[in-house]
Amino acid sequence: MTNDSLDLDHLARRWLGKATPELVEQERRVLSRMAHRKPVSQDVNAAFKSDLTFGERLSDRVARLGGSWGFISSFGLFLLVWAILNLTLGRHAFDPYPFIFLNLLLSMLAAIQAPIIMMSQNRQATKDRLDASHDYEVNLKAEIEIMALHEKLHQMRDSQIQTLITKQLEQIDLLTTLLRKNGVSNERPLGQA
Repeated sequence: MTNDSLDLDHLARRWLGKATPELVEQERRVLSRMAHRKPVSQDVNAAFKSDLTFGERLSDRVARLGGSWGFISSFGLFLLVWAILNLTLGRHAFDPYPFIFLNLLLSMLAAIQAPIIMMSQNRQATKDRLDASHDYEVNLKAEIEIMALHEKLHQMRDSQIQTLITKQLEQIDLLTTLLRKNGVSNERPLGQA
């Protein structure tokens, strides 16, 4: 067993109450980073964005555009112009009422846009899971650091109390010595001569 694995096992038992084999990967990673005094936090957005392919970035842009008020209002305006134009042209309309060609275009748009938006939502869900996992690691490290600070404060308090007790015992010994020098017996209370 290496020294690092011994330290990790010691930290796992001390702070998490578990043996090293019982740790999940996140706990092991946090303890390892703590043992080596490395930060746990990272920019999850940058790491996630750097792994996206061209198609994934494109689908995110399409989903962002398709879910905007600008798209909805401009598309509504397009539909209104289409309907007014075809109604005013009457028999010469390129898509007479009930606008069958428009329905075909809308169906094709929906058939293409829906899976693209779903892909974007799936990626967002994956990113949210990464964010939650990272938040757990940061919170776990913060919790362990707080426990370590509490332990250090308790040690400092215990050390100070021990120092005070030692000084009090020294003072009591000094007072006892002074009282003996002045002929005062140990059996009489201090206030009586």
